[in-house]
Amino acid sequence: MTKITAIIPTGNEIHNIEAVIASVNFADEILVVDSFSTDGTYDVAKKLATKVIRREYEYSASQKNWAIPQAKHEWILLVDADERVTPELKAEILNTLKNPKDVAYWIGRMNHFMGERVHYSGWRNDKVIRLFKRDLCAYEDKHVHAEIKVNGSIGKLEHKFYHNTYITFDKYLEKMNRYAWWQAKDYDKKTGKLTPYHFVIKPFWGFFKHYIIQAGFRDGLVGFTIGTIQAYVIFMRYIKLWLLRKNRV
Repeated sequence: MTKITAIIPTGNEIHNIEAVIASVNFADEILVVDSFSTDGTYDVAKKLATKVIRREYEYSASQKNWAIPQAKHEWILLVDADERVTPELKAEILNTLKNPKDVAYWIGRMNHFMGERVHYSGWRNDKVIRLFKRDLCAYEDKHVHAEIKVNGSIGKLEHKFYHNTYITFDKYLEKMNRYAWWQAKDYDKKTGKLTPYHFVIKPFWGFFKHYIIQAGFRDGLVGFTIGTIQAYVIFMRYIKLWLLRKNRV
């Protein structure tokens, strides 16, 4: 059997750490990369994981690219703290690694928000590359929504992660505000002069796309909330980009 390292990035994840580690207990190495948590995450991880390493957090892609080369085994399963490997996904991963035909694999996610499963709202076909060969893959250098660059063929697994990024509404808005700052830095390189198009049309389009085109209305109040937050994040992205360019951050 091909051996595998499960990498779990953490930062104040005391509410997730035990469950996420338990969901990857089939891995030959469980490597937690902690960004100096202050809520007890580090202490719990030390007891349950094979190895815990610490580094100040810059942004997700940077943290993961630092951790990946430190994995003991050639195959990596990267799992965020708010994700769980289901029993069905575990079985498929182990079966795939008996004779892997690709160097990386897409894994879908069953997303939950505000206590509800999200079936539409642009989250329906959410997938990420999380099972891959250590030396042939690395994250692109982006602050938000970076994907793995793969030197080789990519397959797709049938089963999905369970994913629940929601803790409380206020915590979720805090996270979205952080994302808006990081996106502002990424978009500064590719955005020209800021105009009403960025502050009015793009936020409206973000809501319309998620709620109407991607059928968020079928998710009820949850779908309406997702569309509204998407519009808010787009608006804040360009407000923060404007502040960044004015040196008023």
